[in-house]
Amino acid sequence: MNEELKLYMVMLGCKPEGRLTEQHDIFFGIGDSLKNLIPKIKVFWPEGKGKIHIDAWREVTVVDNFSIEISTKDVAATTASEKLFFINLGGYKENEFEEYHYKILSVAKSLGLASKNAKKTTFYKHFGFKGATSHIDDKYGIDVDDIYNVSDILDKQFKERYSLKITKSETNLKEDVLHIEYLKLDKITF
Repeated sequence: MNEELKLYMVMLGCKPEGRLTEQHDIFFGIGDSLKNLIPKIKVFWPEGKGKIHIDAWREVTVVDNFSIEISTKDVAATTASEKLFFINLGGYKENEFEEYHYKILSVAKSLGLASKNAKKTTFYKHFGFKGATSHIDDKYGIDVDDIYNVSDILDKQFKERYSLKITKSETNLKEDVLHIEYLKLDKITF
């Protein structure tokens, strides 16, 4: 296990050429600093052409009272049955011309259980009305926009070198700090 390396979850924003509104996407990367992930961020969203910024980010160390750590592939990996899932919920408010999104991480043994956990969120219960319910994609049996096993969506170079070590804690762990701020990539120094 390498103490310096962390899993980062970053919400990127950009108004690519030809678009009328700002677009967003989520980037997951493994590194020792946010600054050192910038080259991977640019490769991740090539249409951004130097216009990408960060709207929010976090070092992912705790999810659902599980610790999340980075292990190198050469370290004997434990065969933990838990996986880390990224879930993008979508929902609506009556008479508002908008689809709202709520991004969460969940530790579960399967995609189905992670989807079930998502349905328990306050967002899922309060963003929707008859004819426009909160959703996860229908192919999962409930309504969710997007759901992914984080290990599957990491860049190929990250997947080849590292794995996620997910460990249940017997004590209450301190939640991750969410950094909600506008950051230009060329101004990041940490």
